[in-house]
Amino acid sequence: MAYSASMTPFLLCASPLPADVAERAAREFGAVLSQSDHLAPEALLSTLQAHPTVQALLVSFRVPVPADLIAALPAQVRLLATYSVGTDHVDVAAARARGLAVSNTPDVLTDATADMALLLMLGAARRMREYLQVMDAGWRRPFQLGEMLGTDLRGKTLGILGMGRIGQAVAARARAFGMRIAYFNRTRLAPELEAGATYCPTLEGLLRVSQVLSLNAPGGAALDGVINRDSLALMPRGAILVNTARGTLVNEGDLIEALQSGQLAAAGLDVFHHEPAFDLRLRALPNVFMAPHMGSATVETRNAMGFRALDNVADVMAGRAPRDQV
Repeated sequence: MAYSASMTPFLLCASPLPADVAERAAREFGAVLSQSDHLAPEALLSTLQAHPTVQALLVSFRVPVPADLIAALPAQVRLLATYSVGTDHVDVAAARARGLAVSNTPDVLTDATADMALLLMLGAARRMREYLQVMDAGWRRPFQLGEMLGTDLRGKTLGILGMGRIGQAVAARARAFGMRIAYFNRTRLAPELEAGATYCPTLEGLLRVSQVLSLNAPGGAALDGVINRDSLALMPRGAILVNTARGTLVNEGDLIEALQSGQLAAAGLDVFHHEPAFDLRLRALPNVFMAPHMGSATVETRNAMGFRALDNVADVMAGRAPRDQV
């Protein structure tokens, strides 16, 4: 734990920050920093009590902020700024009831997350998990022309569940690979945003045409387990599933069954139902290409996210509403 002694602390950062973000937090807000680890609730509360001038709290998705923690926050805390787009880890309703503003970091991680979706899509389609295992083992046997073949993306229909900013960015990248785009969203996009994509008015309709399915929907109870045995059975046999959104969207037991039976040819996963202690049965499947929830993990994007979070802190410090209030 460290903080800048040059000014009265206005901000507590409950998660380790990239160096440039931490430097700005200390310089502009006299931030109390936690660079060694995420603060547990008890440590977070005791630190706030030790710094009664702190009026803003910055957390990441690794720091859950449930209703009981919100109720225990000192009265002077006015802003809960999360270093993420998603707010699943924050009880937003409890924050609103308490009069605590919540802000997030929209827009700035769109491109990095869309890039990860295409990386996983390509890796799953081209059997990169298996190829990497071959190379790690030393590759001493040539493959025959019909052996270890992947599948082309060109000409395939990419179904996108959740056509927000990230979904649209995934679609733009997929078009460069010659893919057809279909999507299901709560509301249909304007024609200029669809950019030729086919709107499916039901999820079932989307699943039936999705040779590759990209999950880009937000989390939440309404969508828990929306991808399950029944929904996977609607997809064309040999389809590919890619998830860079929320692990809770997928029933992982049903996903494993589909991967073992051949209903799904492969999956590309960056998120899991339980993190970091993910279901190790997925690790045992050679047709699962995985990353440890690193969709936004570039220097540029993580800095941009941090600076956007701090812009919201600056708004509150100046007496304004945070620009990205949830």
